[in-house]
Amino acid sequence: MRSLKAVLSCILAAAMSMTMFACGDAKEEVSMKDISADVRQQIIDLATSDPNLTGELENKTVKWMSPWDINPSDCSGKSTPLDLAIFQERYGGVIEWYQVNHNTRYDDLANAINSDEGIDFFFGGDGDAFPKGALRGMFVPYDGYIDLESELWADVKDANEGISWQGKHYLAVTDITGDNCAVIYNRKTIEEAGLDDPAELFAEGEWDWDAFEEMLEEFCDSSAQKYGIDSWYYEIGLSQTTGVPYIGLEDGILVNNLRDPNLERVQDWIYDLYTKDYIALGNGDYGWSSNPNYIGEGKLLFHPCGTWAIGNDTWKETFGEDMFFVPMPKDPESDVHYVAGKMNAYLFVKGGHNPEGAAKYLDCLRFSKMSDEVREMDNQKLRDDYGWTDEMIEMANTMNEMALENPTFDFYIGVSSDITDVLDSSVNGIRATAHGVPWAESVNAIDAQIQNFVDEVNEEAAASAN
Repeated sequence: MRSLKAVLSCILAAAMSMTMFACGDAKEEVSMKDISADVRQQIIDLATSDPNLTGELENKTVKWMSPWDINPSDCSGKSTPLDLAIFQERYGGVIEWYQVNHNTRYDDLANAINSDEGIDFFFGGDGDAFPKGALRGMFVPYDGYIDLESELWADVKDANEGISWQGKHYLAVTDITGDNCAVIYNRKTIEEAGLDDPAELFAEGEWDWDAFEEMLEEFCDSSAQKYGIDSWYYEIGLSQTTGVPYIGLEDGILVNNLRDPNLERVQDWIYDLYTKDYIALGNGDYGWSSNPNYIGEGKLLFHPCGTWAIGNDTWKETFGEDMFFVPMPKDPESDVHYVAGKMNAYLFVKGGHNPEGAAKYLDCLRFSKMSDEVREMDNQKLRDDYGWTDEMIEMANTMNEMALENPTFDFYIGVSSDITDVLDSSVNGIRATAHGVPWAESVNAIDAQIQNFVDEVNEEAAASAN
């Protein structure tokens, strides 16, 4: 073991000094910000002794293509992710980052595949990679590399099985989180307005659409710069509380749910919020510029957004010291409090040179999610790196547990650009009710078109499987 640690030390020392593309699209030389020596020793002890992490790697370098790096840097504000540290310590693994622009990442990936650069894995959690990437032959099944029957993958096995495609597994879901869209608010604003704290309502089982709307009714007065909802893409967050996706995947077949009565109900409710002037962004004199800083200034009640917005050490500057967050409000007609869930998922790239290494890294990622010790270390990183409080960590963990217990995923941006363009439109798409277009009007305009697109993809997939 001493010789292994010596080798690992050399690998890590080299990794810490390498040039990284770390901040935006600019090329900068920065050094990695490592975890403390004590934490790394704990990782060594855990990773090298746990029987779930098996085998060794001959090729220790895994090629990762993404707009963001798994490796940390000083300007990222965070230290080495613990899953990466586990991969380093157990397998001597190194993640080699191929940086791409978010908007051109699929073109860049296609070029890399054609030139045999050997990119091994790609992020699938954005929702726009699967199943269309599998249909285009950009991604390959992970069957044979990841063992869903192992203890490492036990709690996400059903989720992975539920999104199999033509009998094969492409999207490797490593964890399911409830942070895709949370309601961010400021407690000082709530208190000064004489309203109940949403966190207390949530704890009492009373945080639902009705409570959400009642607070908007009490607070909103656009003439006095008291605004209700300002954020992008909150509509899907509210819709997900019904548990029904616009485009679902059932038994490997895509399903169009636009005429589902639950979606009609939530869309009619969003339209009602619009008519009452509770939706600020894109309506009235507010304009199309989002102002999350209004949360901290007391001008805005709710900013429904992914918790990535507070996954930094500057969140107080935007939202104020009294910022807090809760899940999207519960659908009062549902027995389950569905939350706006997100899957952290990865895809194996066609022509990858080291799929074994990618699989071992994902095993390490799964280990970091199932280990109580590693989870507590991750919580401490949130305190140290971002200044999160124990209450924030507890709420985030609760939301993650809710999402894992009742996962719901929407594939409307992962099938084809045709479907995405139609459903994302504010003319007759899923966002149109927030800007004054009744849902029945939109459904009548687009349902047949969406159904044709879905049928075409299902037929194409069935043909390619034969």
